[in-house]
Amino acid sequence: MVRRLLLGSQLRRLRETRGITREAAGYSIRASESRISRMELGRVRIKPRDVEDLLTLYGVADEAERATFVELAREASTAGWWHNYADIMPNWFVTYIGLEDAASRIRAYETHHVHGLLQTEAYATAMIKRGLRDTNTADVERRVALRLERQKSFIAENAPDVHVVLDEAALRRPYGDREVMRGQLQHLIEISERPNVQLQILPLGYGNYPDTSGAFTILSFPGPEVADVVYLEQLTSALYLDKREEVALYKEAMKELQSDSPGPTESRDLLRGLLCLS
Repeated sequence: MVRRLLLGSQLRRLRETRGITREAAGYSIRASESRISRMELGRVRIKPRDVEDLLTLYGVADEAERATFVELAREASTAGWWHNYADIMPNWFVTYIGLEDAASRIRAYETHHVHGLLQTEAYATAMIKRGLRDTNTADVERRVALRLERQKSFIAENAPDVHVVLDEAALRRPYGDREVMRGQLQHLIEISERPNVQLQILPLGYGNYPDTSGAFTILSFPGPEVADVVYLEQLTSALYLDKREEVALYKEAMKELQSDSPGPTESRDLLRGLLCLS
């Protein structure tokens, strides 16, 4: 996903530098103007052949430079591990998993449940069963497996920095029985001690919520070429915001949440208190 975004942004810069319109670029590869726009935004795959044709149009003659672009296009077309689960995911969530897998920094605010990256297997199972009551056992198991596979990023060589602000209300909303919730609380305490994880709990008594529509995730990527993305999940779809001014508003909201929540150490104490009460 990030390779696709990087390739698209580089092709856009070449096109704009040469003063070529999207319409003209589309004509050169037998595509519409809107498809060129989607290619440059990294929302569709770009065939190596189309890359070569665009590079010719943009006047890129150096063979080494052309080869770099073509190889990037091939790499961007390689399916990620998550495509093995594509049959149980809506298309808009497949996009998110690709972005999450490539992110170097993940900042999230959750209001109704524990963030997927922080869930135990038992909690995830209970949550999926409640949300998809008619789903068969095999599908539930595969959805849980997908969630656990995402969590392997925590132990990867280039593990992302993860900073989650979790509303206390989410911890008081039971998924599964008492033991499931106790296990989830204990897991949060343990995972919050990882060097790449910061977990803050927003107490119930905090009333000055930022002006957002609810939960959101901010994804940042290695290098400045790929812009940050805000992910907003809805019931039947999702929004991906990458306009600088929109992303800036969510970053400010995240800073406010982090500032007004107890720090990671105090939040662990809060989790221990909830564990004693459960």
